[in-house]
Amino acid sequence: MSSRSVILDRAVELLSVSETGDVSTRAVCEAAGVGQPVLYRMFGDKDGLLAAVADRVWEQYLGPKRAAAVSDDPVRDLRDGWDNHVAFALANPHAYRLVFASSLSSRPAAAGEAMTLLRGVLERVAAQGRLRLEVGEAARIVMAANSGIALSLILRPEQYPDLSASTQMREATLRAILTEDVPDAGQAQRVAATTLLAGLTDAAAFTSAEAALLAEWLERIRTS
Repeated sequence: MSSRSVILDRAVELLSVSETGDVSTRAVCEAAGVGQPVLYRMFGDKDGLLAAVADRVWEQYLGPKRAAAVSDDPVRDLRDGWDNHVAFALANPHAYRLVFASSLSSRPAAAGEAMTLLRGVLERVAAQGRLRLEVGEAARIVMAANSGIALSLILRPEQYPDLSASTQMREATLRAILTEDVPDAGQAQRVAATTLLAGLTDAAAFTSAEAALLAEWLERIRTS
């Protein structure tokens, strides 16, 4: 095993038992059996180490999501993804806070990949005509709500003793971004435009100029 892997493994272990959610580079080096110059040469500084630690822990969450089979119901996948996100946060509160509630100068890559995976699910929702917002806008709303309730459960357990608030937040968020069963005419047009926009990048029938023009027209309809 490489020195980098040993350092990360020991840092992950120390973080998991930390009362404060912090670890010292000295303690990590002692646990890994290396000198601090080795750690700083590999990670740059403490923030670089903690960012790498966060990504190491988050791999437990992101790996299965990458490999997960795609179902024929992306809304159900969206709900499952929300619940899995919260479960991971509660099981790994310190690593979760490093990604969503820290001011590290070196940003973990996990947040970006989690957003990319979320966008993939929402693109499938949009392709079925079930998304009332543009995919990027919907992704930002879902991620903000999902991470917000997860942090509340972690930081204020006395106010949120169970998962009922997460379920309520999930359903309120989905109501805000998904279409109603029977949309009015204006909403139907906006949903249709959103659906077409979601699939436009894969449309081979248009030149880049034609696709850009069509996207402009669809965006006007979507925001009208």
